[in-house]
Amino acid sequence: MLSGTRDRDNMLHLQHSWGWLAGMLGVLLSLAPSASSDVSASRPNILLLMADDLGIGDIGCYGNNTMRTPNIDHLAEFGVKLTQHVSAASLCTPSRAAFLTGRYPVRSGMVSSIGHRVLQWTGASGGLPTNETTFAKILKEKGYATGLIGKWHLGLNCESASDHCHHPLHHGFDYFYGMPFSMMGDCARWELSEKRVNLEQKLNFLFQVLALVALTLAAGKLVHLISISWMPVIWSALLAVLLLTTSCFVGALIVHADCFLMRNHTITEQPMRFQRVTPLILQEVESFLKRNKLRPFLLFVSFLHVHIPLITTKNFLGKSAHGLYGDNVEEMDWMVGQILDALDMEGLTNSTLVYFTSDHGGSLENQFGNTQYGGWNGIYKGGKGMGGWEGGIRVPGIFRWPGLLPAGRVIGDPTSLMDVFPTVVQLAGGEVPQDRVIDGRDLLPLLLGTAQHSDHEFLMHYCERFLHAARWHQRDRGTLWKVHFVTPVFQPEGAGACYGRKVCPCSGEKVVHHDPPLLFDLSRDPSEAHVLTPASEPLFYQVMERVQQAVREHQQTLSPVPLQLDRLGNLWRPWLQPCCGPFPLCWCLREDDPQ
Repeated sequence: MLSGTRDRDNMLHLQHSWGWLAGMLGVLLSLAPSASSDVSASRPNILLLMADDLGIGDIGCYGNNTMRTPNIDHLAEFGVKLTQHVSAASLCTPSRAAFLTGRYPVRSGMVSSIGHRVLQWTGASGGLPTNETTFAKILKEKGYATGLIGKWHLGLNCESASDHCHHPLHHGFDYFYGMPFSMMGDCARWELSEKRVNLEQKLNFLFQVLALVALTLAAGKLVHLISISWMPVIWSALLAVLLLTTSCFVGALIVHADCFLMRNHTITEQPMRFQRVTPLILQEVESFLKRNKLRPFLLFVSFLHVHIPLITTKNFLGKSAHGLYGDNVEEMDWMVGQILDALDMEGLTNSTLVYFTSDHGGSLENQFGNTQYGGWNGIYKGGKGMGGWEGGIRVPGIFRWPGLLPAGRVIGDPTSLMDVFPTVVQLAGGEVPQDRVIDGRDLLPLLLGTAQHSDHEFLMHYCERFLHAARWHQRDRGTLWKVHFVTPVFQPEGAGACYGRKVCPCSGEKVVHHDPPLLFDLSRDPSEAHVLTPASEPLFYQVMERVQQAVREHQQTLSPVPLQLDRLGNLWRPWLQPCCGPFPLCWCLREDDPQ
């Protein structure tokens, strides 16, 4: 790995020493009106790398000096680093929907109103609606080979186990290999559980109730206190045994139902074998690059790292200074290096725009005993699942395009994961849809330095369908204001997260509605440590009035849509369950070990 990194360094230093001016000139000419603003005359390949649950403070180039991330750091050294990059949601399903569509997830219905923050089952009917347009769909129409390798978690089926209405191949990708759902602690029957422990507790409680009913009825009949037939006793006892049996096997059922791999429409491994996954992902990436190196391509590598249960190969176990979580982060960085080396081997480095990010901030609540299994969000308050606090939505954002993007450039203007949509669409020579609101903005002028500021004056921060916060970039003053309308109640009191829960709630008794809202100046107080008041901030009322006006204008652009993550779309349905054998015998291993 180290020699490969040094080779890339040497090559990129030479390229940037003479290529940037020529490339910049070419892009500036393509931006001229005579070229009809078609930046994409070169039609670059596009490689998107997204980590899962990675904290912005976990990376060396964002300030971590104890975690080894040399390959991600080198992307920043030879590319452009965004320091005010934010996700559109603080959990994966809505954030990824916004990333692919360039739209707030509330517009597509990829949110909930009842606490179901993400898709709960592969066999649920909710998912990214078929009428949504992804950047993959547009690039495919422009002749790009489009591939997704890794995590999806945006739904699979609507009415049957094989209709695949929400499948990546129905949303513009030519090729898919990976998990249609998401990595979970339950995949490894971990102590940190998303749903297994809760289901076991509910089933055990119902078992105890029915067992007590059966014993009471039997005792009453035997001592002649009640006059009934034996049928209610027998049925109560049978149901109690069924519930107890289900409780014993629910962990295995979850593993088979959700933790499997697919290639396009075919299940290849059910359940997945963890030690095979990392080499399989890398093999798939290398194969895709080889197959498509003679045509423009879009490849979205959606890492299963660094979500619990932090599946890490033996070569990296015990190697970091931060336990299993650190081991997993450092292995993911190594994977980034292997992918960049594969680009080099195929001669694709100069013609490929590479982007690295995370879907949202690190999880603070992923803690068991004294061990932390979630990420570090640096100086930023809060984490995964918190709708407005910076730690849940501030993410790394790195772009590299040798010879075109200036090496080492740092941009502090507010940008969003949603901006990737219009940026790659226009680079590919496509057109941003005009029949819907697109919330993302083309980043290329900002990345090149031909634009002084981001096009985002306001950004909204949702938690489910509820607006928790908004930010205002007051460009004439160089100030970035942040207004919180709603914040979660941290537990225990004085803590910085909702310990004892998987994530903080968005509504109900465990949130605070602020009147007046909380105001922060992120340009002076990025940690959101000092609440501004009318006494301490002369512009308090002006800022509040302007932000609330922007919120009203934004809300006028929203249209009612079905909420995909509410109860009806988020229940497990046996007839929607993907299974590589006759249900419920969902077991197969259809491919050999990776080479």
